[in-house]
Formats: sequence, structure tokens, C-alpha cells
Amino acid sequence: MRFLKTVGAALAAAALVAAGPAPASAASGDIAPGAWEPAPQEEFELPAGARCDFAVRSESIVDEVRKLTVSRYPDGSPERELYQGALIGRLTNLETGASTITDASGSARIEYGTDGSMTWYVTGPVLIGFRENGGSLPKGLYIIDGEYVLAFSPTGIKTLTMRHGTVHDLCADLA
Repeated sequence: MRFLKTVGAALAAAALVAAGPAPASAASGDIAPGAWEPAPQEEFELPAGARCDFAVRSESIVDEVRKLTVSRYPDGSPERELYQGALIGRLTNLETGASTITDASGSARIEYGTDGSMTWYVTGPVLIGFRENGGSLPKGLYIIDGEYVLAFSPTGIKTLTMRHGTVHDLCADLA
């Protein structure tokens, strides 16, 4: 699987949201390289314990995310893509109704490995989820902001390398 979901299965998107956008496939070759296209972020719900100790829902309020496929592999799958655009959402604790507004309007260059790995080079905020033992941050949902690299292994393990910035725990806000 060339693109792992960022939250739930990984923008998250780890979402890019917690749930990230799906890549263009060889079947969508009718979109010319170099053309920006909408990349809507999927809304998602996660059960208690998946990322937070309680069930959560993420829904978009503003979603102007778009992507540009910069290069493709010979099979038509994306090799490098750029993402940008406003992404404002609401994250809700489904047990208490507590909610918070999130800004995940960062820009990213994503490089896809032929082995199913990918690397995000990010400036600005992104909503991302980490599962238990799923990477360099504890289980949770986070807004990561600044300049950083987020590497996804072929098995979905995420490694965050901060150049400078902040990591904000959204589960703590909603507890």
C-alpha cells in the first residue's frame, strides 16, 4: 500500500489529517503532472484506546487542501507530491462532547518509497496520530507545528525529526 492513512490507519492523518489523502493511482493518469488538484481530507472516528483513551471524531470545517504530483514511478503511482491549503477541523471526545478546533494547514512534500515507506518534509501544522508502540511519540493525536520530517516505515511506524517547532497533545485537551 503506497499511502498509509495518517490517523486511524495513519494524515492521519495521521491526518494531513489524521487520515491522509489517498494517492493518485495509475488509473487516474488523466490528471496531467503539474496540475494542482483537490485533496479532500477524510473525516474519521476512532474507538476508545486507538489514539486517545476515549473515542474521538474528526470533521473538517474548512478543507482547501490541494496536491501537486511532481513525479511518478513508471507504473503511474506517485513518487513525489506537494500538499498545501487551509485545513481547519473539529476534534470531539465522543464520550463527553468536549471538542477543540484544530489547524492542520501545513505544507508538505511527500516522497513515496517503492517499499511502501514515505517521508513527509513539513512546514507548519499537521494533525497526526500515533498508535501504541507506533513510533517516536506516545499513543495519541497531535498537532505538530514547525519544520520537521516525518518518516513512515513500510509497516506504518512513524519517526518524527524536529528541526524546530512544537508538539501539542490533543488527547490531553479533550480529556
